[in-house]
Amino acid sequence: MSHLPQYAQKLPSGHPVVVYFEESALIVDLLGQLVKVDIDEDFELYFNLFNQLADVEKRFARKENQLFPYLEKHGWTGPSQGMWAFHDEIRDLFRHVRQKIESKNHTGIHSLTNRIIRELDSLMHIEQHRLFPNALDLLTEDDWKEMREGDSEIGWMLATEPTPYPAPVTNPEYIHPSQDKTRRRLPFSLDGRIRMNEGYMTSEQLNLMLQFMPVDLTYVDENDRVVFYNRGDNRVFPRSAGIIGREVKFCHPPKSVDTVLRILEEFKKGSQDTSEFWIDFKGRKIHIRYFAIRDEHNNYKGVIEMSQDITEILKLEGQNRLLNWDDEETEQKAKCPFAH
Repeated sequence: MSHLPQYAQKLPSGHPVVVYFEESALIVDLLGQLVKVDIDEDFELYFNLFNQLADVEKRFARKENQLFPYLEKHGWTGPSQGMWAFHDEIRDLFRHVRQKIESKNHTGIHSLTNRIIRELDSLMHIEQHRLFPNALDLLTEDDWKEMREGDSEIGWMLATEPTPYPAPVTNPEYIHPSQDKTRRRLPFSLDGRIRMNEGYMTSEQLNLMLQFMPVDLTYVDENDRVVFYNRGDNRVFPRSAGIIGREVKFCHPPKSVDTVLRILEEFKKGSQDTSEFWIDFKGRKIHIRYFAIRDEHNNYKGVIEMSQDITEILKLEGQNRLLNWDDEETEQKAKCPFAH
């Protein structure tokens, strides 16, 4: 564990900070090899090393989605702002190199590679001397344990999964889920909130989220009764409160009832899980999908119908990575020059 600074040497194997330093050692090794490679003379070696180094995205994602939120809970918001921006700058450099590789234009790759090396070296210096020691001072043992669970969902740069953390308990005492009282420390009260698979929401938040989603949602339960639809201002197909509790076969025009009933039949049998259609409706292209809903025991619990206007989505080409609000404002001013 010679790659560990003194403040981290007493941490157990598998601890998130130890894993970060294991990745740092890998990054240093890859950078040392990459700086010596001429892409024109040994493209295959360069490409292999570059792809391994590009896995630093997993490290960035763990910091942004795991470490930074825990630091925010303890009042330290700096990394979420400054360091995240640093990540994005490095991501852009990787993106530029990949574009050049794909276009077989190697001009400038050496310069970009050297910039990546400098930026990653600077970032790891900040991590080692500021980010990680401060995080160890702020976060609790429970924080690190919870963080490791989420880290495993994102992944690591390492070729093999790190040592489990905390270490598995021999013959652990079984605790029935109904008796498990473990709760994460959260910056808000759970009173009046609905427990979701991940997270907690008030009924108001849940309703607002569903209302502003750009899709029509309708939930039909296992008894073929409509139990929910989201109420939004821009629904593709209008709904009213009278639909709640109604049999779904009475909610569709006669010409489509047979199709709806067949979908329900196949979903209930388990022979199908999805069905989709796309139609032209009032000059718009509408995508309609049905999803069978099943519980953890694979018991049929109903179906979700989702309709979405995809007219504008179908027009998308290329990429847009920039906020275009300023362009829209300029366009509005041009249409109405005396408005300001």
